[in-house]
Amino acid sequence: MPDASNAHVHVMPLRVYYEDTDAGGIVYYANYLKFAERARTELLRANGIEHAELLTTDKVAFAVRECHADYIKPARLDDLLDVRTRVTEVGGAALRMHQDICRDDAVLVAVHVRLACMDVTSGAPKRLPAVVRDCLRNMQIVT
Repeated sequence: MPDASNAHVHVMPLRVYYEDTDAGGIVYYANYLKFAERARTELLRANGIEHAELLTTDKVAFAVRECHADYIKPARLDDLLDVRTRVTEVGGAALRMHQDICRDDAVLVAVHVRLACMDVTSGAPKRLPAVVRDCLRNMQIVT
């Protein structure tokens, strides 16, 4: 039987490359935010939503409004990691996600992010396109 707690978790695997690390072979702290960004993009892509199309058709983009990262354990060169993304809140023009960056089942970094949808021309807040809002609400973890 599938685990209901994982029903709405998007998992993106990634390998730690030399370019991701510092001189000691440990992932540089800012690169975890890049990993999280890529995973959010892949979550949308897996659901048929492309950033390029949102930019050209809907004239919207996502901006990070708030971000908190709890660095628990380091990742190292050649590690195989998973970025596990959960949608926790979807509003009219903003959303929240929780992302765990894991090695095996150990959480290395926990990221909480609040994203705002904005008009790319004016930079003003703009409602999420209906297709994006509906998709994300269907993935939202209900607590």
